[in-house]
Amino acid sequence: GLGSHVLHLAPPPSGPGAGLEDPRTAALLRSLARRGPVRALVYGSTTGVYGDAAGARFDETRPAAPANDRAHRRAHAEQLVRAFGRRHGARAAVLRIPGIYAPDRTGGARERLLKGTPVLRAEDDVHTNHIHADDLARACLRALFLGRPQRVVHASDDTELRMGDYLDLAAGLYGLPRPPRVSRQEAAAVFSPLQLSFMSESRRLDNTRLKRELRLVLRHPTVAQGLLPGHPGGGASGAGS
Repeated sequence: GLGSHVLHLAPPPSGPGAGLEDPRTAALLRSLARRGPVRALVYGSTTGVYGDAAGARFDETRPAAPANDRAHRRAHAEQLVRAFGRRHGARAAVLRIPGIYAPDRTGGARERLLKGTPVLRAEDDVHTNHIHADDLARACLRALFLGRPQRVVHASDDTELRMGDYLDLAAGLYGLPRPPRVSRQEAAAVFSPLQLSFMSESRRLDNTRLKRELRLVLRHPTVAQGLLPGHPGGGASGAGS
C-alpha cells in the first residue's frame, strides 16, 4: 500500500474554472482505496469552511457554511475524506486550520508592518485565529495516532484578537510603527478580492478538542508568545483567518 498512516495537506486546485469540488483529494482517495489498507488519514482543511460567524465563538459542532468557491472546495474534500473513513474502516480526521505563522513565513506580521500594509479600523475589524507552524506540525502527528474516527478538530491556539490588534501587538514586540487603519470602503481599493475575502469573515474558535482529544500542549499558546523575539520558534507571522 501507499502507507498505513496518511497526512494529506495538499490544497484543492484554484483559479478560474476550479469549480466547487476537489478532484485532487478524490484522486488521492481512489489511489488509497486501490492500494490500501489505510489505518489513519488526516486531512488539513481550513476554518474558512465556516464562512462569516460575526465574531461568534464556537466549537466543531457548528455546521460548515462556505461563502466562496475556495471554501466550497475545502468542504467537499472534507466530505470525501470522512466518507472514505466510513467506507474503508480508517480513522479519518479533519484538522480545520486557521492562519499559520512562523519566523520564515512569507507575508508575515513583520513583513506587513515593514510595508506599512493597512488594517481595518476598529469598528470594521474582524476576529482572526492563529496557529504556530511548530504547533500545527505536532497537531498533525497527534491526529494521525490519536484522532478519533471521522472527527473534526480546530487546530488553533488560544489567541482571541481582531486582525488590527494582532498587528498592533506585533508592532510593539518588533519596535515598528503600528499599521495605518482604513475603512472597509477604503480597503476595497487597496486589497485584492482574495485578501478582502479574509477580511470579511470574523470568528473565534474553541480548541478544547485539540487539547483534550489530541492531548496537545501548545508551545505557543498565543501569538504574544509565538511572536516574542527570542521565544523558541517565535518570529514573524502570517495573517489569521
